[in-house]
Amino acid sequence: MTRKLLLVLPVLGLAAVIAGCGSSAKNTQPTIQKSLVTQLADLTPSAPITPGKPTTISFKILQPSGNKLVTMTKFRTGPGPHTGVHMIIVRDDLSTIIHRHPPIGPDGTFKQTVVFPKSGPYRMVLDVYPAVSDSAGGGFAQTNFQLFGNFHVKGAYKPTPLPKPTSTATVDGYTFKIQKIAPSPLKAIQSALVYMTVTDPNGKPVTLTPWYGALAHAIFFHQGRFEYFHTHVCSPGAGGCTSVFGGSKVVGSSATPGHLTVGVLLPDSGTWRLFLQMKAGGKILSAPFVLPVGA
Repeated sequence: MTRKLLLVLPVLGLAAVIAGCGSSAKNTQPTIQKSLVTQLADLTPSAPITPGKPTTISFKILQPSGNKLVTMTKFRTGPGPHTGVHMIIVRDDLSTIIHRHPPIGPDGTFKQTVVFPKSGPYRMVLDVYPAVSDSAGGGFAQTNFQLFGNFHVKGAYKPTPLPKPTSTATVDGYTFKIQKIAPSPLKAIQSALVYMTVTDPNGKPVTLTPWYGALAHAIFFHQGRFEYFHTHVCSPGAGGCTSVFGGSKVVGSSATPGHLTVGVLLPDSGTWRLFLQMKAGGKILSAPFVLPVGA
C-alpha cells in the first residue's frame, strides 16, 4: 500500500534534430525541459509551533496538467479506509503520532487543527488517494502515493529512546496484547499476521468502533530511516481494506470483540515502530509497539 513514492509525470520538449550530410552539418541535441512532479504546496505553518496549543495545518497538492501544475481537487471516495488524504505526523524519536484525514475546501486547500504535545522535530506523511478511473470503468484504481513535510515545535528537544520490544501496551487503562505472530519472526517483504487482544479498564473485551473507514489502523515507521507503511483492520469481507506492497497483499480483520488480526507487510529490515490506533469508549487510542524485522 505504501512506499516512499512520488508520482512523476515528465513533460519533454524536444527540439528537432537536423541530420546534415555535408561536412559542415552539426548535431543538435534534444532540449529537455524540467520534469513536472506532483508536490506539496503552501504548507503552513512554516514558523516554529508552540507545543500544547491548537495549530492549524494548511496545504495544497499540485499535479502536472499539460505543461503546468494545477491544484488537485478530486480524491477517491467510497467505503473503506483507502480514500481522500491521510495526514500522519510523527515526532522524530517515534514517541508521538498524530493521525487525521483533513477536509478539503472548494479550492483544493486542506486544513486541519491539531495539537503537538511535545517540543522537537516532526515529520509529516500525506498518504494520497487520487480519484483515478478504473480501467474496468465506473470505479477507482486502488493506487496511492506519499508526499512529505516537516514541522518544528518550540522548546528543547529531548528524544525518548525506543523501549525494548514487548508484547503488551497499556493506554488509558486499555490493555493491548500480542498473542501470536505468524509466521515468526517477522521478515522484510513477507506478509504476516499479528494476533492481538484488547481489553478495557475493567478487563472486558473491547468492541471496536469504525474510525476513518476501518476498525483499527496499524501505522508503521522505520527507526532512523522513517520508511512508512499503513495497514487496516476491518470487518471480515469488507471491501477496500487490503494493503499492497510489490506483488504481496495483506489484510487485517476483527470478527469478535476484543480480538483482532493485524496485517504486516514491511518493506525493509530493522527496527519498526507500530502505532495501533482505534476508537473505543469515545476516545482514540494509540498503542505503541516495537517490532524487530529480519532480512
